[in-house]
Amino acid sequence: MKNIVIGSGPAGRLASLELGKLNEEVLLIEKNHIAGTCLNEGCMVICALTDIVRFIETNNRFNAHGFLKSQMDFSYDKIIKKIEETQIKLRKLNEIENESVDNEIIYGEAVINGDTIEVNSKSYEYDNLLIATGARPFIPDIVGNNYGLTNKDILKLDDIPSKLNIIGSGFIACEVANIFSKLGSEVNILSRNVFLKNIDEDIRNYIIKYLIPDVSIYENVDVLEIKKNKIITNLKMFEGKTFFATGRVPNSEIAKDFLKLNDDNFIKVNDFLETSIKNVYAAGDVIGGYLITPIARMEGITAARNMAGYLNKINYNCVPQSISLNMDVSFVKDENNNNSTKTIKYPAVSGPNSFWNILTGDTGMSKISFDEKDNKLQKIYSISPSSVSDIAYLSYLMRIGAPLDNFEEFVEIHPSTDTNYKIIKSMWL
Repeated sequence: MKNIVIGSGPAGRLASLELGKLNEEVLLIEKNHIAGTCLNEGCMVICALTDIVRFIETNNRFNAHGFLKSQMDFSYDKIIKKIEETQIKLRKLNEIENESVDNEIIYGEAVINGDTIEVNSKSYEYDNLLIATGARPFIPDIVGNNYGLTNKDILKLDDIPSKLNIIGSGFIACEVANIFSKLGSEVNILSRNVFLKNIDEDIRNYIIKYLIPDVSIYENVDVLEIKKNKIITNLKMFEGKTFFATGRVPNSEIAKDFLKLNDDNFIKVNDFLETSIKNVYAAGDVIGGYLITPIARMEGITAARNMAGYLNKINYNCVPQSISLNMDVSFVKDENNNNSTKTIKYPAVSGPNSFWNILTGDTGMSKISFDEKDNKLQKIYSISPSSVSDIAYLSYLMRIGAPLDNFEEFVEIHPSTDTNYKIIKSMWL
């Protein structure tokens, strides 16, 4: 077999597809379900549940305005069943997609034995190997940690927990807190340090005040013990179930005796995503860095092209990111630009799905930093219903080094991307 790919998450699946399009022979090996964490346990599940809570909040807002009278009743069990039905459909589409370029897919646990891969009691030789086995939730070494839930358990819950204590301080903690607080849980976030410490302070404050106002946040918390329906900390005891949102660790055990790993056990790769062994590559969450789906896809495609002999590197600068809440929080930063800046901050204006928010003043906000020396956008945070698409396009303009003067030529679609472009043009140009 010329090319073997282990793992069918965003990195492995896109790598296999790219290799197939390049008329390369491919064997894709998957241990569980095709499409990996994103579809089956991660961001797609979060997005599906966030759609539900956005609908509930919109209904509540219209009721509060007085022109709509309706009562909401939902079944968590039926929501989960419909998510699972959708996952089955998408898995099938992903299989068809790879098989359409003549790739072979095998389900089973792969074992690396030097120049061969064993799966389901069969051995396969390879010319090129890509390891894209992803990552899993990190479980802290705490007494009673077996009682803690992770993103793997969201679809296994019988019902909405009445009380939920989330251990963590990052994006996942924030997204899960938003979902379950809107679905009726009493939610506490217990952060060992500062909640959302890597986010701009103004943006962080807006999130806490307007987007997750019903969530209680406790910082500098040490968790001492977890029990079935309570958690004991240095502050006090909290009733309810425990949820871990404490980061992720790589599924690199498959390669620990085969390749060089970094100190944190992520697989070590060079700029071409090649590992310590020639013609063995790694991509996606298993190599660390940005543990997000778009980057995993980019890494998979980059590795595939290198495996096929088309040498290329990935560009990690100006990577757009977001937090999926009832209004998306999106941001991007030019890591290569450290010149002096001018910063402006402004409330978002009416855009798609935000007209009725004007009455209550929670239309979002944006904060933008400009490089005054080079006349370029350096950093932007945006909270608005259109921020995901806005920041994606802005990140591209930042990556290609477009000067701010070029923004004058940008024609927006209203109401959507004009929320940020109009402000940038009017306040800077």
